Amino acid sequence: MIPLFDPVALGLYVLGYIAMFIVAATVAPKLASSVSGRLTLFGAMALTAVLIILTTAFVIYLIAIVALPSLGAYGVGFFMGLIFFVLLMNLLTYLASPFMINAAYGARPDPRLQQIVDEVATRLGAPFKIKAVMVDGPPNAFAYGNFLSGRHVAVTSSMLAITDRRELEAVIGHEIGHHLHRDNAIMLLFGVLPSILYYLGVTSVRMAMASSGSRNNNAAALAAVGVLAVVVSFLVQLLVLAFSRLREYYADTAGAKAAGKEAMQFALAKIHKFYFSNPEAHEAVRGEKFRALFIYALVNAVANPFVTVTRSDVEAIKRSSYSVFEEVFATHPPIPKRLKFLDELQL
Repeated sequence: MIPLFDPVALGLYVLGYIAMFIVAATVAPKLASSVSGRLTLFGAMALTAVLIILTTAFVIYLIAIVALPSLGAYGVGFFMGLIFFVLLMNLLTYLASPFMINAAYGARPDPRLQQIVDEVATRLGAPFKIKAVMVDGPPNAFAYGNFLSGRHVAVTSSMLAITDRRELEAVIGHEIGHHLHRDNAIMLLFGVLPSILYYLGVTSVRMAMASSGSRNNNAAALAAVGVLAVVVSFLVQLLVLAFSRLREYYADTAGAKAAGKEAMQFALAKIHKFYFSNPEAHEAVRGEKFRALFIYALVNAVANPFVTVTRSDVEAIKRSSYSVFEEVFATHPPIPKRLKFLDELQL
């Protein structure tokens, strides 16, 4: 087992983050701007998924051909056991997370909200039952659940306060879209791949260091492949984040189908306006465990819950600037891009 404060692991983390920042600041924004106007949403999702899978498979293959011949059957079992352990830990987290979310946010049934969720689910043709729950907090909504807990859509009390009926239906449609698209399971699958690469890489480097004095082991090659695996794990994480942002666009299409494009735009604009009325909200989100689930990844803000939005506000938000660098590391697309995407959406 790798020690908690392993200097090798720490050094590889630093190396990986340096590479990740370089790619995020240079290559990734240029690539995104070059393909965004040419690929459909489904094409972009398919391309990103293929890149993630092929990159992960290629690095695992490199580790296998370098490490396994010198390690024999023990090496095969060890690496397979390591992959299984990472998968198991993520699976257990996936199974336990709905119960943790219910406890953390004080989720409780709400008959009025359940009625709206049922109506939107029927409109979208959802073939399963969705439990509606109310939670406290600033305007937000999120979808979670699995076969043990059932599927849930959570809406904050503040979201009910700032949205009208159609806007609320759009928000709920977005969250039901995550269930229809099986985003929780899909993101679990893709999210575990960078972890597998990282731990295989760190383990390969440590094995190389331990066997550097033996002539039967190609220690230098094993160390090089291990370092490569760690660096690539951070690059794959960037691809996973890009894939997550594409899934948010996909969920926005469900919200637009449920209540119309304008209702989806106004709901997003209201949430955006709420959070940007308080700059501290940007800092508060950094410590939130489940922020990747939210329709808008900012929480714990303290601001005026009575937010009004006009069409001119929506147009102004579309024209507002955002950091491309920050977008690369985000699970959600910037609101201006989501509003523009809805403009171009053909329902």
